[in-house]
Amino acid sequence: MKPHRYGNQYADLEGGVDKGHAPAYRGPSVIRIWRRSTMPQKIVALLGFCAIIGVTVHSIPAERAEVSDEHLESEINNLQSENRELREMLQKVKDQKRQEDLKLPDPRVFEEKQPRKKPLQKPQPIINPPPPQREAEQEIVPPVNVANDGNGDPNGLNFKGPANARQEAVVKAFKWAWKGYKEHAWGHDELKPISKGYSEWFKLGLTLVDGLDTMLIMGMKEEFNEARDWIEHSLKLDQNVDVNLFECTIRVLGGFLSTYWLNGKDPLFLEKARDLGDRLMFAFNQNSGIPFSDVNLGTHNAHKPRWGPDSSTSEVTTIQLEFRELTKLTGDPKYDEAVTKVMEKVRALPKKDGLVPIFINADSGHFKGSTITLGARGDSYYEYLLKQWLQSGKKDNRWKEMYMESVSGIFEHLVKESEPNKLTFIAELINGGIKNKMDHLVCFLPGTLALGHHHGLPESHMFLAKKLVKTCYEMYRQMITGLSAEIAYFNTAPRSTEDIDIHPADAHNLLRPETVESFFIMHRITKDPIYVEWGWEVFQSFEKYCRVDTGGYSSLDSVLVANPHKRDKMESFFLGETLKYLYLLFEDPNDQVLPLDKWVFNTEAHPLPVFGAGPHES
Repeated sequence: MKPHRYGNQYADLEGGVDKGHAPAYRGPSVIRIWRRSTMPQKIVALLGFCAIIGVTVHSIPAERAEVSDEHLESEINNLQSENRELREMLQKVKDQKRQEDLKLPDPRVFEEKQPRKKPLQKPQPIINPPPPQREAEQEIVPPVNVANDGNGDPNGLNFKGPANARQEAVVKAFKWAWKGYKEHAWGHDELKPISKGYSEWFKLGLTLVDGLDTMLIMGMKEEFNEARDWIEHSLKLDQNVDVNLFECTIRVLGGFLSTYWLNGKDPLFLEKARDLGDRLMFAFNQNSGIPFSDVNLGTHNAHKPRWGPDSSTSEVTTIQLEFRELTKLTGDPKYDEAVTKVMEKVRALPKKDGLVPIFINADSGHFKGSTITLGARGDSYYEYLLKQWLQSGKKDNRWKEMYMESVSGIFEHLVKESEPNKLTFIAELINGGIKNKMDHLVCFLPGTLALGHHHGLPESHMFLAKKLVKTCYEMYRQMITGLSAEIAYFNTAPRSTEDIDIHPADAHNLLRPETVESFFIMHRITKDPIYVEWGWEVFQSFEKYCRVDTGGYSSLDSVLVANPHKRDKMESFFLGETLKYLYLLFEDPNDQVLPLDKWVFNTEAHPLPVFGAGPHES
C-alpha cells in the first residue's frame, strides 16, 4: 500500500490507535490522581493554582506601565511610515494598471550587438522610467511566392486588369474621372468638374502625369496610350513657370520614373525624368545644401515660398527616393549627392527624441520654430526615413536609425487616447504643449509603421499601427457622409461623450488617399479582410457624395451635412493615389502585384524598385 505523503505522523486514526501499529501504553490521568488525593492535598493544590493566576494577572498592567511615552510615539510613527509605504505601493500598482489599460507596447527597441535567439515577446505597455533597451528585431525577409507575385511575373508587373466586381467598380470610377478630365481639362493640371473647366498650378498636366501608372496597373492601355502621346508631343518642361520642388518631384518626376518601369523601361519617361531632374537641381542652395521651396523651370531661379522665409521640413526631406532613383538609372551621382547632403544636414541638427520642427531655413540650414506635428509640413519626413532605408535594400542604416529614434519619440510624446472610447491618436506639440489635433494626413502613419514591421522592425510598431488605423476609420464612420474631415480634434476629458470633434472650418474633404493607403498596406501584410470592408465603405461614400454627373469627382466643403456642397476641384492625387490604393486593396489574394519586398511606393503612390531587388536585380 502506498504510504501517506506525510508518513505515520498524520496517519488515519481509529479509536485512538495508529493504523498498522500496536496500541501505546497509557499513563495515569489527572482525574485519577485527583480522586486518589486526600482532602488536605486537594486544598493545597487549589491554593497554589489560585496564587499562580493572581501573580499572572497582576503582572500584565505592570508590564504595560513600564512602556514609555517615547516608545509608544516611536511605534506609532513606525506604523504611520509603514502605512505611507503601503499607500505608495498601492498608488504605483494603480499607475501601472492605468498604463496597462492603454495597451501600447514599449517602442524603445533598438539594435542589438548579437543576434536575437529567443522569439519575440508579447509587447509590453509603456511605463516610466523607460525600460532597458532590448536587442534589435531579427530582419524578416518576406518569402517571394512567384505564383502569387503579379500573376506569375517575378517582379509583380503582369497587370491584367480588374479581377473582381470591386476592382471593376474602381476602374469604372477612374474612367469617369478621366472622362471629365479629358473633356474639360485635357493637358491642364486639374479638373474643375462643376464648372467644366480647369485650373493650372505648374502647367505640366499634373492629373495626366499623376495617373499614368494607375492606368497601367488597372490595365487601361487605351487611355494610357492617349496620355503617353500627349507627353511625347505636347508636354513642355522648358517654360517660364515656378514649381514647388517637393510637389513637382513627387508627382511629376516620381510619375515619370514609375511609368518608365511599369511600361517596360519606356525610354520616353527616362528622358523626361532626366530633363526635369536637371531643372529641379537649381533649387538646391549651394551654401547650406537645403533647397529652396520653389524653382523656375525655364529661368532656373530658385526662391523661398511666397508665404514666408522658410522651407517645410517635410518638403526638403521627401525628394530623396526620386533623385536617388534618377542617379541609379542615369549613372550620374549629382542627384543622389544633392539629396543626401540635405539628409546629412538634417541628421546633424538637434531634435526632440527624433522629432523635428516643421520649418527649416534654406539660408542657415537650421530648423525654425518649435511646432512638431506628423500632419502638414511634417508627415512625409518620417515616411521617407523608413522608405530610404527600404529603397537601399535595407543596407543604408543611417535612415533606419533616424526612423527608429523618431518612432520612439512619437510613442514618448505624441501618442494619446480619447474619451470615452479610447481611440488612439497622434497629438501635436505646439510651443512645448500638447494639442489634441490630428490631420487626416497623419493617417499615412499606420501603413508606414506596418511596412516597417513587415521588414523586421519591432512588434510595437504594428501594435500602434492597428490602433491608429482603427481611429482613421472612425474619422470616416462617425461622419454623416461617411467621409473624413481634413482635421479632427480629440476629446480627452474624463467625462467627454464624443471622442471626435470637427470644427466647421476644418470639415472639408479633399479626396485624400492616406487612410485607404494604410488600409491597403495593412491588408497586404495582415490579410485581415476588415480593411477591405472598411475601404469599400469609403469608396461607396466617395461615389455617393463626390461623383459629378457630367464626369469627374469633386472635393467637398463639409462632411458634417447630409447634402454637402461640392468645391469644384478634383485633385490630381485622386487618380494618382486614392483610386490606385483602393484598386490594390480590392485585389484577389492570388493576384498581388508590386510586392512590398521589391517595390517602395513614393509619397504620391508611384512605385519605385528596391535597389538590388526586382527590376534593379537584373
